[in-house]
Amino acid sequence: MDKQNNKAWLYLLPAIIFLGIFMVYPLVDVLVYSFEEGYNFASQTYSGTGGYNYAYVLRDPYFLQALKNTLILVAVTVPLSTGIALLISLALNSVKKLKELFQTIYFLPYVTNTLAVGLVFMILFKKTAYTDGLVNLVITWFGGSAVDFIDGPYWAKMFVLCFYTIWVVMPFKILILTSALASVNQDYYNAAKIDGTSKLRTFTRITLPMISPMIFYLVITGFIGAFKAYSDAVAIFGTDLNAAGMNTIVGYIYDMLYGNSGGYPSFASAAALILFAIVLTITCINLMISGRRVHY
Repeated sequence: MDKQNNKAWLYLLPAIIFLGIFMVYPLVDVLVYSFEEGYNFASQTYSGTGGYNYAYVLRDPYFLQALKNTLILVAVTVPLSTGIALLISLALNSVKKLKELFQTIYFLPYVTNTLAVGLVFMILFKKTAYTDGLVNLVITWFGGSAVDFIDGPYWAKMFVLCFYTIWVVMPFKILILTSALASVNQDYYNAAKIDGTSKLRTFTRITLPMISPMIFYLVITGFIGAFKAYSDAVAIFGTDLNAAGMNTIVGYIYDMLYGNSGGYPSFASAAALILFAIVLTITCINLMISGRRVHY
């Protein structure tokens, strides 16, 4: 038995070493950095230890703006993208002949380069001296007034960012949900038809409970992905997100490390751990809720 255990640990050793070097050590290093006050990046020295870095980050208006943007992005995009993906998946599941073709079409945005999609969105929404953009042309055609969605009011820029994020993440969710719907045992639906159950009741009593694990998976990964959003905002508003007022928490961390005002790994580490605490808290809440709502 001991030989078998030793052999198992030997097989696991490469993965343990890999995780230790690239996951455990960086986490410990970030934790240490976050408590080192007055850290000098050039000399690798610091003046003391304490919670000043956390206090600074939580008072920094740039971080508060990034936190606000990220929370709005999470609250809007995760439920909307999951709900829309579920509706599209149900429609695809009812179309038998062209189902594979439509799945391929809906999946194309997921494999397209993020910056390329962002450039298209910027062209569609940006108002310039030469053109108001395609979206504004549609708005004015219906009698509305043109809006600069890229350099204009905050609500317009947030709308574009949320719309873009939903567009990018929805194909993956459609693929997962269509697969989940296809795996539901048809005997349940046949029994419901025999009993004369309505379509709405069939959906709420059979379909939703059977695919609830996949929905829960998409919600969890959606929350984590939305909290890590950064490239989406860069693709639309450029690299100076603070000037645009559209920075995210990950963007703030990047700016503290490598941006124009960078070179502050202690502040970046504190912001990273705050983000980790937020994501961990929301994930734990979702896990608690899933115990009563998800059917395995």
